[in-house]
Amino acid sequence: MNAVVIAILVMVTLSLARISVVFSLIVAALVGGLLSGLPVAEIMDAFNEGLGKGASIALAYAALGAFAVALARSGVTERLASFIIGRLKGQENLPSKWLVWALLGAILLMAISSQNLIPVHIAFIPILIPPLLVVMNRLQLDRRAVACVITFGITAPYMLLPVGFGAIFLNDILLSNLNASGEELGVQFEAARVPFAMLLPIAGMALGLVVAVFFSYRKKRSYQDRSIGDPSKQKAAEPLHLKPWQWLVLIGSILAALGVQLGFNSMVLGGLAGFALLSFSGVFRWREQDDLFTEGMRMMALVGFIMITASGFAGVMQATGEIPQLVESSVEVIGDNKGLAALIMLLVGLFITMGIGSSFSTIPIIAALYVPLALSFGFSPLATIALVGTAAALGDAGSPASDSTLGPTAGLNADGQHDHIWDSVVPTFLHYNIPLIAFGWVAAMIL
Repeated sequence: MNAVVIAILVMVTLSLARISVVFSLIVAALVGGLLSGLPVAEIMDAFNEGLGKGASIALAYAALGAFAVALARSGVTERLASFIIGRLKGQENLPSKWLVWALLGAILLMAISSQNLIPVHIAFIPILIPPLLVVMNRLQLDRRAVACVITFGITAPYMLLPVGFGAIFLNDILLSNLNASGEELGVQFEAARVPFAMLLPIAGMALGLVVAVFFSYRKKRSYQDRSIGDPSKQKAAEPLHLKPWQWLVLIGSILAALGVQLGFNSMVLGGLAGFALLSFSGVFRWREQDDLFTEGMRMMALVGFIMITASGFAGVMQATGEIPQLVESSVEVIGDNKGLAALIMLLVGLFITMGIGSSFSTIPIIAALYVPLALSFGFSPLATIALVGTAAALGDAGSPASDSTLGPTAGLNADGQHDHIWDSVVPTFLHYNIPLIAFGWVAAMIL
């Protein structure tokens, strides 16, 4: 078997067995590299070279984690929970399920806005979600449903709407690589048709979201009310009674975190700006800043290490040189069956993207291999767009190393009650990757 396939199977199997994702990625990288014939020294060189590509994202999570802990210390969590629960008292005619739908709808709108309207990507998660955990606990809301909502909101919009991150994904990356690969074959792909080609695959994701929220995870699930960050450093007192100017500083810190990130395209600077401004509000003592920042980094440490390790794993997979061989060997078993060709291209794309963990990074690899292959099988340019776009996007919705699953985990596991693999990765894989394959295949066959 192909070394890349075996490496990804090892990574997924170890992760499902509740072995650390970081450890699983390292072992899988070694297995894949050795099976491809690379000596250990070259494997480690490729791994170390890839590590640097994930360092900036890990640092961004650390900065945002510190800001999230500082916000929690202000008492926003308890105040928000008390406000919502208080609104429910005396309103027996208003079932709590309506509040659940409202909360999920608000999170979904924020997630969608983070990709297109206010393109902050996953920066909003460590800021918005941890203060809402107490509310979710009171409503006994299954966090797996919330993970599915967030993942849909931060993946589907950029695959469909050419605004914000969608403009980068659809135009700058997908379209440009399609045209670069199709130029030698005399095929030109039109920008206006790219969103249309992705419409049916995204409809599959929307169906998966409906199933997750209204069927799979609609039952109540109990959680404990726990502190965010280090419990030994949390105050047992009631939430602080903030003065009006302190509330203004708190709101300003949130706006500053988003504004700086937008202005300088840096989540690191955004998180630091929010934390710095909040430190002048008097919510916590000046000498506590170092402890708070350390708590935030500790809360996000696992996510950061996974993203760094995933970059190293991707470096080794590309160094093996067996990704093109994986596609070539798949073609040999297809024959002239067009339907089988579409299915195998999607499945191979799933494996490649799950290993690399990012559709943005996978498209240059997928497009160069799939465009000539799809056209040789007689797929139209529109169907080719659907195949390449869907194959590249598959891993984002269900990879243990994707920021589309790590982001929700970072927020929902702030109190240590949300497992990354079984509560984020498995639910999103089942509800999004399977519909993406099915609807992507249909799109390829009918377009």
